[in-house]
Amino acid sequence: MSAIDDLPPLREVIRQHALSARKSLGQNFLLDLNLTARIARAAAPLEDCTIVEIGPGPGGLTRALLALGARRVIAIEHDERAIPALQEISAHYPGRLEIVHGDAMTIDPRPLLDGQKAKIVANLPYNIGTQLLINWLTAEPWPPWFGMMVLMFQREVAERIVAREDEEAYGRLGVLANWRCETKILFDISPSAFVPPPKVTSSVVRLIPREQPLPCDRRMLEQVAAAAFGQRRKMLRQSLKSLAVDPARLAAAAGVDATRRAETIPIAGFVAMARELADIRSEG
Repeated sequence: MSAIDDLPPLREVIRQHALSARKSLGQNFLLDLNLTARIARAAAPLEDCTIVEIGPGPGGLTRALLALGARRVIAIEHDERAIPALQEISAHYPGRLEIVHGDAMTIDPRPLLDGQKAKIVANLPYNIGTQLLINWLTAEPWPPWFGMMVLMFQREVAERIVAREDEEAYGRLGVLANWRCETKILFDISPSAFVPPPKVTSSVVRLIPREQPLPCDRRMLEQVAAAAFGQRRKMLRQSLKSLAVDPARLAAAAGVDATRRAETIPIAGFVAMARELADIRSEG
């Protein structure tokens, strides 16, 4: 018996279905059902809610989401070995778990949502977690098809997601994430909670999309941030030259001196530079 339902313990499920974690798939299975329930509760309220889960593996988080009341879970799993284990969960919660066998990098869940907003809740595979997040953060139109994301990353990545100006981890990812979302690290999870244990601590991050981010062209913002942080130890007057425009004009638009470095510029400053870049490009 487990702490959340009467399905078999996860270790037994893994043994029964020969689900040894594969490094090539970025797999680290979280077996503590108290922790999976804590992650699920972070996405509350779950009632009357559709959850999109990426990489459920043996289904620990899936079970927690369903046991705690999620109306519907769409589980996208690339590893065909995990499908029978997920089907057993589906049989236990009739009509509430939809299993999609495929690659989350290429699957668009929106056609499955019947026009309803969803929440994304996942212990993301380490090898694709950051790129998946960027894909969701660059979704168009905005506000997006999801109303909340509760995601697990390596602690280092989590710190980059929530970082703001003058913090060591601040960079392109922090600019994009905090421009479009409110971000917060909720709690850490020790490597010992996983099988196999990763070499680093993991963190659960909550991202809530902003209904009205500061207006600018997302592509221009990405270009400015990429240029500025591509040479993060150099002043803007040098790092922004790669955009083939006058760096001083961009810096002036942000109300900062071109001798400043990227890590000192707030998100509003990057937005102002992105707007100015769009104006310059339109002039050409």
